[in-house]
Amino acid sequence: MEQIREVPAFKVNGFAVLIILLALAIFGVWEAWHSIQGLAEILGRSIRVGDFFGEDITAELGATLGATLIAVVIPSVSGFFTVEPNQAVVLVFLGRYVGTVREAGFWWSNPFASKRKISLRVRNFNSKQLKVNDAQGSPIEIGAVVVWQVVDSAKCQFDVDDYEEFIAIQSETAIRALAIRYPYDAPDESSIPSLRGIPDEIANALQKELQSRLEVAGIEVLEARLSHLAYAPEIAQVMLRRQQAKAIIDARRQIVESAVGMVDEALKRLSQQQIVELDEERKAAMINNLLVILTSDQNAQPVINTGSLYT
Repeated sequence: MEQIREVPAFKVNGFAVLIILLALAIFGVWEAWHSIQGLAEILGRSIRVGDFFGEDITAELGATLGATLIAVVIPSVSGFFTVEPNQAVVLVFLGRYVGTVREAGFWWSNPFASKRKISLRVRNFNSKQLKVNDAQGSPIEIGAVVVWQVVDSAKCQFDVDDYEEFIAIQSETAIRALAIRYPYDAPDESSIPSLRGIPDEIANALQKELQSRLEVAGIEVLEARLSHLAYAPEIAQVMLRRQQAKAIIDARRQIVESAVGMVDEALKRLSQQQIVELDEERKAAMINNLLVILTSDQNAQPVINTGSLYT
């Protein structure tokens, strides 16, 4: 496949050319009319077509010059075109790419070249919600928003058939490729990255994946982020219960670790300040009571011991 890159096209200020063409048109019409009137005065009658091909060279040259000027001016009108800000006009002459005009304004170029306008503005592509399997084989729903811009008008016009459709298909392909490389979530985010656990890294990975796929079409991916991420409906309830169980276990673990730390600190302070001497059995009983109080879901009911510590 022939690789085409954007190059500047030949162009002239449209207002300057317009003034020249108007002057030529006026001069051509005046010259033709003057020649016809002069010939009519010489012949002393109305003008016929055959009179322009007679022996009067002056009338013939005048009519020919006027007709030629008009014939030049009329086709030249199609060479005018306008370019809006953040827009490009691709010029194609006889099936060959001849350049692109990016500067906004009123221009004139080859009147026989076809002109195709391409927007250079920043645009969004919002993908559909795709159902794929993640790295662990769990079905999930995923979608993304892609912010893109045309940076090479020649590539997007000639290297792909329909660059907007190409962006849509390649974006969905990149999203699927990304989803199967990561799990939806992971118990340990530090060792196993997941789609839900590291959104910024996932966005960067998706942007790089898209850029490598869309570069052939002259497209720059400015940003790409997940807009939708959820388990598929058929397993959503099961995964929700698993997440709830995991949250409860993590909370319990945190409570137990904090309670053990508090008990250890209490025993150390009692020993350092020599508030009371406790043997191993009493320490075990104290630890048991504190852990029950600190880790219980219900409010502890106090029991007052009216005897000694050993009764």
